[in-house]
Amino acid sequence: MSEEEPRIEPLDPPMVPFAVAGIVVWAVVGLVLLIFFRDWLAAHDREHWLWTCLAGFLVGFPGLAVMLRHDANRRRRRAGTR
Repeated sequence: MSEEEPRIEPLDPPMVPFAVAGIVVWAVVGLVLLIFFRDWLAAHDREHWLWTCLAGFLVGFPGLAVMLRHDANRRRRRAGTR
């Protein structure tokens, strides 16, 4: 009864789409706030939300660079195991 259980490999999905999606989400939310809610933000002292969206958008680019590197290493790792 010492059957060997199959080894389950961890998930290793490509990460670039997640980084791009994050950048796009921050950009869309920032534009929506800027275009449709600018007056409301100013009236309620919430203009810093626009800066938060800008920061999320800009920080996404170094994250994208890291994920591009990660995915390149992932492809190299998978090519070596097959």
